[in-house]
Amino acid sequence: MSAEQDEVAVRTAYDTVADTYADHFRSTEPELPLELAMVEHFASVLQAPRRVLDAGCGAGRMMPILAGLGCQVEGVDLSPEMVRRAKMDHSEFRSSVGSLTDLPFPAASFDGVFSWYSTIHSPDNDLPRIFAEARRVLRAGGLLLVAFQAGRGTVDVSESYRRRGHAVTLRRYNRTPDQLSEQLMAAGFCEVVRLSRGPAKHEKDDQAVLIATPAGRC
Repeated sequence: MSAEQDEVAVRTAYDTVADTYADHFRSTEPELPLELAMVEHFASVLQAPRRVLDAGCGAGRMMPILAGLGCQVEGVDLSPEMVRRAKMDHSEFRSSVGSLTDLPFPAASFDGVFSWYSTIHSPDNDLPRIFAEARRVLRAGGLLLVAFQAGRGTVDVSESYRRRGHAVTLRRYNRTPDQLSEQLMAAGFCEVVRLSRGPAKHEKDDQAVLIATPAGRC
């Protein structure tokens, strides 16, 4: 793999591990109440009709959570196999295959874009396009939520899947909340809410959630 991981590598890895991932993470097992409170806050302040894109929905585990908070949610994910599981496990929601760098939706389609740990495998030079696309599909006054492991450097996360019998190569890009906020600002957003916390017992990294709105609405 090249020095910077591309979408083909990420799609291939998640196509390979889709069933293992979906069976292991059925709902919000990894999350703490703090993160779920941020999700609840995000949903509560969206403008009606609260149409939300789960951008990088994976196997769809967060879509029922958003729907339970009053959102009209649909998902998009890079991995066809993840989308297959989303359709199988959460058939009540629409989900489709697509890239975060080229979202298959018209401009101003959503009141919220929900990016739950879905930018973590994208190198820095992909973030401007990802956030520009999020801004494009948001309606005026919309909100973007981004959750991620916080820190610095690149982490090889392949081993956890190899232990489960999958010979994949996958890396994660850690960023600090300030670094991510700067990327959002450069894409025309301003941060309105931030959560940053240390790792829980089952984690190795700090965790962060940022909520931002297109600049001019701050």
